[in-house]
Amino acid sequence: MQPKIMMKKKSVSASKASLVLFLCQMISALDVPLDSKLLEELSQPPTITQQSPKDYIVDPRENIVIQCEAKGKPPPSFSWTRNGTHFDIDKDAQVTMKPNSGTLVINIMNGGKAEAYEGVYQCTARNERGAAISNNIVIRPSRSPLWTKERLEPNHVREGDSLVLHCRPPVGLPPPIIFWMDNAFQRLPQSERVSQGLNGDLYFSNVQPEDTREDYICYARFNHTQTIQQKQPISVKVFSMDSLNDTIAANLSDTDIYGAKPVTERQPVLLTPTGSTSTKVELRGNVLLLECIAAGLPTPVIRWIKEGGELPANRTFFENFKKTLKIIDVSEADSGNYKCIARNILGSAHHVISVTVKAAPYWITAPRNLVLSPGEDGTLICRANGNPKPNISWLANGVPIAIAPEDPSRKVDGDTIIFSHVQERSSAVYQCNASNEYGYLLANAFVNVLAEPPRILTTTNKLYQVIADSPALLDCAYFGSPKPEIEWFKGVKGSILRGNEYIFHDNGTLEIPVAQKDSTGTYTCVARNELGKIQNEVHLEVKDPTMIIKQPEYKVIQRYGQVSFECIIKHDSTLLPTVIWLKDNDALPDDERFLVGKDNLTIMNVTDKDDGTYTCIVNTTLDSVSASAVLTVVAAPPTPAIIYARPNPPFDLELTGQLERSVELSWIPGDENNSPITNFVIEYEDGLHEPGVWHYQTEVPGTQTTVQLKLSPYVNYSFRVIAVNEIGRSQPSEPSEQYLTKSANPDENPSNVQGIGSEPDNLVITWESLKGFQSNGPGLQYKVSWRQKDVDDEWTSVIVANVSKYIVSGTPTFVPYEIKVQALNDLGYAPEPSEVIGHSGEDLPMVAPGNVQVHVINSTLAKVHWDPVPLKTVRGHLQGYKVYYWKVQSLSRRSRRHVEKKILTFRGNKTFGMLPGLEPYSSYKLNVRVVNGKGEGPASPDKVFKTPEGVPSSPSFLKITNPTLDSLTLEWGSPTHPNGILISYILKFQPINNTHELGPLVEIRIPANESSMILKNLNYSTRYKFYFNAQTSVGSGSQITEEAVTIMDEAGILRPAVGAGKVQPLYPRIRNVTTAAAETYANISWEYEGPDHANFYVEYGVAGSKEDWKKEIVNGSRSFFVLKGLTPGTAYKVRVGAEGLFGFRSSEDVFETGPAMASRQVDIATQGWFIGLMCAVALLILILLIVCFIRRNKGGKYPVKEKEDAHADPEIQPMKEDDGTFGEYSDAEDHKPLKKGSRTPSDRTVKKEDSDDSLVDYGEGVNGQFNEDGSFIGQYSGKKEKEPAEGNESSEAPSPVNAMNSFV
Repeated sequence: MQPKIMMKKKSVSASKASLVLFLCQMISALDVPLDSKLLEELSQPPTITQQSPKDYIVDPRENIVIQCEAKGKPPPSFSWTRNGTHFDIDKDAQVTMKPNSGTLVINIMNGGKAEAYEGVYQCTARNERGAAISNNIVIRPSRSPLWTKERLEPNHVREGDSLVLHCRPPVGLPPPIIFWMDNAFQRLPQSERVSQGLNGDLYFSNVQPEDTREDYICYARFNHTQTIQQKQPISVKVFSMDSLNDTIAANLSDTDIYGAKPVTERQPVLLTPTGSTSTKVELRGNVLLLECIAAGLPTPVIRWIKEGGELPANRTFFENFKKTLKIIDVSEADSGNYKCIARNILGSAHHVISVTVKAAPYWITAPRNLVLSPGEDGTLICRANGNPKPNISWLANGVPIAIAPEDPSRKVDGDTIIFSHVQERSSAVYQCNASNEYGYLLANAFVNVLAEPPRILTTTNKLYQVIADSPALLDCAYFGSPKPEIEWFKGVKGSILRGNEYIFHDNGTLEIPVAQKDSTGTYTCVARNELGKIQNEVHLEVKDPTMIIKQPEYKVIQRYGQVSFECIIKHDSTLLPTVIWLKDNDALPDDERFLVGKDNLTIMNVTDKDDGTYTCIVNTTLDSVSASAVLTVVAAPPTPAIIYARPNPPFDLELTGQLERSVELSWIPGDENNSPITNFVIEYEDGLHEPGVWHYQTEVPGTQTTVQLKLSPYVNYSFRVIAVNEIGRSQPSEPSEQYLTKSANPDENPSNVQGIGSEPDNLVITWESLKGFQSNGPGLQYKVSWRQKDVDDEWTSVIVANVSKYIVSGTPTFVPYEIKVQALNDLGYAPEPSEVIGHSGEDLPMVAPGNVQVHVINSTLAKVHWDPVPLKTVRGHLQGYKVYYWKVQSLSRRSRRHVEKKILTFRGNKTFGMLPGLEPYSSYKLNVRVVNGKGEGPASPDKVFKTPEGVPSSPSFLKITNPTLDSLTLEWGSPTHPNGILISYILKFQPINNTHELGPLVEIRIPANESSMILKNLNYSTRYKFYFNAQTSVGSGSQITEEAVTIMDEAGILRPAVGAGKVQPLYPRIRNVTTAAAETYANISWEYEGPDHANFYVEYGVAGSKEDWKKEIVNGSRSFFVLKGLTPGTAYKVRVGAEGLFGFRSSEDVFETGPAMASRQVDIATQGWFIGLMCAVALLILILLIVCFIRRNKGGKYPVKEKEDAHADPEIQPMKEDDGTFGEYSDAEDHKPLKKGSRTPSDRTVKKEDSDDSLVDYGEGVNGQFNEDGSFIGQYSGKKEKEPAEGNESSEAPSPVNAMNSFV
């Protein structure tokens, strides 16, 4: 049924393709958190929260309550319609509306009549943002009419005949429940012979003398009014054949007397339904009830089957002595012909019921509320199904959308409403109605346009506590419109959190996958949108895990002895642990013999009942650990033990009741050997397909010695049985006799059907073949069918042998196909297979991305934008875009070096990406290519960009020479990486006294073109510490430190040696601290001058961090140490010191760990053997050239054809299928150049350009990922090519290094 306010479905003018494209570009709607305070503050259109059922049958003796509850902000007002017109409740004294509600109360108990209020009601809830409507609520009072008076004649029936006692109850609302009773209100007994039909009649398949009685009474119970109506009693008189013959003998001739035959048996005849066939229509989701009641003597037995199929498992039930077939939750698949068969020893009768399952509308996608920001887009989708197909229509605020006020942001397209650039006035409630002849669905969905500044819903200063090495989830529940951006900071002045050690969830939650002790601290969540900004602080504490350092151990104790289990724990000092002891996973017995101590459990006077498993459980508020041990109690005086063993194998296996799909197996158990048999395992062998291989069939309890086994067709079965007890499994029994089942059609089709093209013009269809016993018969084959999707083509089919692949040739490039594979054998086909969607082969993309733009963010980071290529030119599955970029030259040195080309890969249809790790003050080039499953498309034109200046690295060295009484000479080298134009050097120095205290700091600025200076006017015999660094216009770089001392005066005891050129070492001292860093560790070494047996230590920390130095003690007097557990790609500071009397330290050194490497590949270009081999090859080529030159000058001739063959273009192989993937990587053919003037071959093969280097730290090339904010995931892996010469990069000869790399 459909409400009267529904409108007809509008025709759709826009094409479906354009609609799908638009929907793909929709901005997802906001999610409003279920926060009660937030929901109270936000404006919201009305939402119906409670309403009466569509078909509402009421008790005419009680007040009628029609529910209508709704919520909204501001609170909605309510109105009603009755039979399609406005219902003015103020004019009817019997009708009231509940306060703050739309629920109507119709007063019937004070004089009103329920019949006067029959009708169709509809509720509307309205506020300033829209109107929601309820379903059409049909009000009908229940009825329980009296039985019509009738005169019932007694029923005289001959013994053995059938009989039907009709009930014919009065028509009530709702229909009554029927049952038969006698005068004493006792239910009449029912059986296979006597039973009540679905219509309430009482059926006798055959009557017996004991059926004679005068009080067969039919009762009708009307549940709604709690009344029971009674029919007049019916009398039944059954005449036996003996009494009937006596009566006939008194009135008829002798001839007629012999015509009264004794009770004769009769074959079945159906009492209901009549005829041979009938039909029934049922609705989807309802209960299907089919009934067959038969007459006959002996009493017939009813059996049900479904023609052409099987009754649905788990949903089929038999009632009324199998006379009623009940199928719950029916669907369209349950349509078909159902046959009931009534059978006795004389024959059978059958009836076929043709069942058609229709469907009232049901939701596929019900419309959902939309919360949008001004200017955003969104969609309401309303999709329903049914049989017949339901009509879809829309309303706006309860009014058909065709006549509703116009909204320029709204466009209706069939079952979809599209909203574009909404404004606050676009808020409304929309109703979708789906209806067919069997019913309707009505759904309200509002569009609420909000402009709200950010709000953080998480409690301020919330404390989170986690255990170390476990995840930590810090909440930042938020709301705002437009949707706010969320950022996290650590500490008061911390920088924004990025990197692999954090996961940022869409709901604002910050996840630290592996929290460490140094993760403890205060974290700040900041939410901002264009309307404002707000922040919230939470606190994280990371606790040490709880551990059981001394676990309970297995104990064997004699009866009446004493035993103790230890459970010593270690836990975080701030957590309070509780220790619980369990016995056999249950609480300890309430017995004073069990003494629980702080670290142990003691059991006094042990008995046999104490045998078992004891578990120590340690709980804190954050974690829990446990450990268990077994206690075995033995008798004090040893007694002979009972021998427990595996059972003996069963024997005397016998097969009985052989059917096509089942057989009964029985056996005799073997000796159980003092351990009861718990179960039997039945296995089978298929002597036809897999002789000698035994498979699991089923298992049964140990008390059962027979089992009904389900069988498959075309299998030569043998069975064996294995007995199992607590000790183990017996040996298998001897095999049973063999039983070969008959062949049949296949029951199933191949699985895992796929269609993937291997070439641009083919489609490779693959599937998993059926196993031997699944074939159900000889001659297993497959019918492979295909047709192009969305094209009105017929299916193309081919039957192939028992294989698992078929190749379709001559297909268009990358188009979808519908595919199905059906099994068949010599007896016929399997059921119709389901269809799958595949695609023909991909080809390389045709077009390069356009409009490539680069925005330099800082000296090491840039952002690249490009326009996406049209999807039709991708010619395959769009996998992403690759950005190739490389450094051309440094702007500070104006010198070229070898090119290190890098690749970043961005999955999907992204149009921008970040380029990290750039070198400051340099010139770069880049290009962009689109990637599909076949490979890469052409490159965009190279784009040149430059990075600005940065701070320089530290000076390459600082030497202090020529010490005198009051001067020192300083020499230094320029920074290895100036990162810009040097403007000066900064020298700072200060004296150090004998107690290692520092004096005043002096600073000197030195011109950038200087490389040495003499520092004068120093104090004699004084140690100085020097700090030296370079500057660019951006700022100062890292500094290098050194210490030196001026010589003593003439009276001193120490003087420099004659001609000494360097400062004499200060005694003792540590110098020449060097580091060799890898990804996660660094090898620190140093030189020590001083007394023996010094105790060294190494201090280190993150460079530029204000955190305290971390200290590692060096064992012995070694002069090296390995720092482990470092973070890849991080700069560290390090210094070495000695403990004890001297207490001195070395100068600081700075090193950086390498990035995490995806793979390490030896650069064979630096290997001596390779250099020698290349020299020999070059010499050999030179000799050959000289010989050829000499022969030519002597008049040697070469056939033109041979010359052309010798100098033909190298074959350019097409990209392999895995060259375009993101998992594996190969460069075997990447460095073959095209000859000058050569073109791409006509068979669409291409050459991979530039380098195969990849920066998997930042992108997804090889196995990394790159995030939009410039952070990176993964590891860096790459090879380096020699930079091409100016002018023509494509014509340079390939590097022999790269040629050899292809074989690595």
